[in-house]
Amino acid sequence: MKVGIIGSGTMGSGIAQVAATAGCIVKLYDTKQVALDKSKAALEKILNRLVEKGRIDSTGKERIQGNISYVDSLKNLGDSDLTIEAIVENLDIKQKVFVELETYLSDDAIIASNTSSLSIASIASALKKPARCIGIHFFNPAPLMKLVEVIPAIQTSKEVLNKTIKIIADWKKVVAVAKDTPGFIVNRVARPFYGESLRIYEEGLADFATIDNALKTLGGFRMGPFELMDFIGNDVNYTVTETVFTAFYFDARYKPSFTQKRLSEAGYLGRKTGKGYYDYDENGRVTSSLDIERSRNAEDEKLSQQIFDRVLVMLINEAADALFLNIASAEDIDNAMTKGVNYPKGLLAWANEKGIGWCVETLDALYDEYHEDRYRCSPLLRKMNRNKTKFF
Repeated sequence: MKVGIIGSGTMGSGIAQVAATAGCIVKLYDTKQVALDKSKAALEKILNRLVEKGRIDSTGKERIQGNISYVDSLKNLGDSDLTIEAIVENLDIKQKVFVELETYLSDDAIIASNTSSLSIASIASALKKPARCIGIHFFNPAPLMKLVEVIPAIQTSKEVLNKTIKIIADWKKVVAVAKDTPGFIVNRVARPFYGESLRIYEEGLADFATIDNALKTLGGFRMGPFELMDFIGNDVNYTVTETVFTAFYFDARYKPSFTQKRLSEAGYLGRKTGKGYYDYDENGRVTSSLDIERSRNAEDEKLSQQIFDRVLVMLINEAADALFLNIASAEDIDNAMTKGVNYPKGLLAWANEKGIGWCVETLDALYDEYHEDRYRCSPLLRKMNRNKTKFF
């Protein structure tokens, strides 16, 4: 199979590695030769580490490298069976690239976008054959993360959807099919992990470190929300939140935080700038928190439980609402969160464990306290509570 990749940044290069490892003939396109050279050098380092770790042998390394060629003209992608773009999150730019690309492709070639936030239907609308367009959303780093969200637009043909699912499965990835709605599965369902944690901080209930520790210690999350936002980049995370908030017609559940907005404006973007919610040394190790002093309740077990319960129930509510609105199946939603962002458990399975009644009662208590629409309980949870049913 011949695969074209548009954009040789971290994501595009990662997708190229995945496809080449699966035996595809890959052409990686970028407008800048220096970017292509950087991608080629980075792949060399990655493959050398895999050889050192015994994951592949020297023959495997040469095979993967031999499957990738680096090109600086879209015309070179003309013989691709599948082309995936991984460029800037700008609808106009993506559409312009796809319009040109389509003139070089065969009629049955698939055109895919790796967008994490833009409408696939909008991207497809620029094409003469929109039925060939689909969303294929990888997670960073693409070679390591098991999940890939596949998003058919309303124009996407059933044949293209089925072909795409098979291709991604053949690449040894877990496929989660999502409806073409803002944030798809992961970037939608994960919003409360950041948003509710920021809200807890802004209310003065706890500092960054206390909130992070509560989620890691009681929830088993690998990184706390503030650590993770610093890792992702506060500019990137804020933009995604703002995009989802706007796309959902300013639904209060997705409201961005002024705390994160101010950090982004100040250039405190996290690890990449050495300062975010925490300060970092040149090796990315935390040296201090942005807070001047720790909360006096930092070691309060009751407070930690309250923090964990509040963030968890908001995550569960978002996952339940995604199922209620047919964004994806229950299995795909839980797979998306465990394999796309490494959550310790699927949120719907977690709801079963905590009890549907507990979820409804906790959300209602938050709504009674704040009277804000962000705490409205999903109708699906209420129905399940009445009927005494579970997700699985």
